[in-house]
Amino acid sequence: MDTSGLTGEDDRRIALPGTLNLRDLGGYPAAGGGAVRWQTLLRSDALHRLDDAGRAALAGLGLRTVIDLRTDEEVKAAPSALDGTGAQSFHIPMFSDEAIGRLPPELAAVYRYMIDDCGAAIAEAVERLCARGALPGLVHCTAGKDRTGLVVALVLEVVGVPDEVIAADYAMSAAYLDPEAARAIRRIRAVSGVGRWLDLGALGASPQVIAVALARVRAQAGSVASYLMRHGLTRSDLDRLRTALVSPARRG
Repeated sequence: MDTSGLTGEDDRRIALPGTLNLRDLGGYPAAGGGAVRWQTLLRSDALHRLDDAGRAALAGLGLRTVIDLRTDEEVKAAPSALDGTGAQSFHIPMFSDEAIGRLPPELAAVYRYMIDDCGAAIAEAVERLCARGALPGLVHCTAGKDRTGLVVALVLEVVGVPDEVIAADYAMSAAYLDPEAARAIRRIRAVSGVGRWLDLGALGASPQVIAVALARVRAQAGSVASYLMRHGLTRSDLDRLRTALVSPARRG
């Protein structure tokens, strides 16, 4: 499937000062001929460098829910600057400060760990987006690539976005995590002491990584929806998410 006309990279990046990897997930094709609504779900790197103009821009989108997947130490080292946007923030660490220090250096192993051992945190993050009135929402971590990438991939999959499009969206992070971003991420790592794993956030984002991750989730539970329900979500939660996030197909 050719995704070049579906990802709309130039249209979806939101170039706010203080962010590197802030993107709108709108416009992607979804189940039943619909599409993900624009300005309804965003993904981003850390938001501690937002200025007043950036906060005002996010407030102008009507942002209601922010999911912060960073560890306690990452949050302490780089507190979010979202005051004044009107959004409710939920800090849902994908893993503890102790666990992040023990993660293997190989990116594929980190994804296996997240899928196998962090299902409760992943489901809690998705559940917050399923709540009535939760959207527009934003999901972020430090680089906005791996923890954010996995949660976003599962959300897109359960609303029927094709795997090829999910993988193409994931791969966009590589264009924005340049050497300057790498230096910023290393500074957060040095201050927070969370260990070498954060350096992975500044590396490439091969679409194969997220394709393998989706395959692992399905191998465990049969489907992404079943994986999320295994960890606490309900069918009603997922139906509510689809209704809020996807615009229906236009009738001819």
